Amino acid sequence: MSDTVLVEPTPTPRSAPLWLAGFVALVVCTNVANIITSLVERHPLLLVGLSARNRNIVLAAPSLPAWQWAIVGALRLAASATVCHMIGRCYGDRALRWFWRFLGMPAEQVARFEQGVARAEWAFVPFFVGSNIVWALTGAAATTWRRLVPMFVVGLAARLALLWWLAKTFEDELRSVIDWLNRYQLWIVVGSLALVVLGNVRNFRRGR
Repeated sequence: MSDTVLVEPTPTPRSAPLWLAGFVALVVCTNVANIITSLVERHPLLLVGLSARNRNIVLAAPSLPAWQWAIVGALRLAASATVCHMIGRCYGDRALRWFWRFLGMPAEQVARFEQGVARAEWAFVPFFVGSNIVWALTGAAATTWRRLVPMFVVGLAARLALLWWLAKTFEDELRSVIDWLNRYQLWIVVGSLALVVLGNVRNFRRGR
């Protein structure tokens, strides 16, 4: 008689598709922010709400009150962190494979992030507080929110403080960039749209 013990696979939670839908919505918002360059000057708060990437946060800072900029940026980063963590918690290793198969992230880079989180999560998570893959890794590792929330707050405060300082220190240069974006808005929109479409097609073909 065999001593092998069969382990039933962990069932995927019913809420899992909702978290996937949330992630797709966030990706769409990020692509919209990348394409519509006029948001930098006309609707900077909306730009930060759509995408909290460093460049968007810095470009929007000169046109916004500090409290609005910080609140919206924090909420957008918190939304990404929560969704990616829950995807990692719901799907485990499958979620990590999706990052390199469909989102254009090299498998070696995913492995390095995984090692970093495993060795020093307390330092890695705050440093990469805006990284989707890091939050997915915390979900796959089933890290508790009691542990994650302090790390998120520390990383968020440091990130926003640094980006606000950069925006104020180089405000003249940033306004020159905004003027350039407005001057060539049509061509930038066309080029950005083409790059987004081509990048997504490439990633999904490779993932397939």
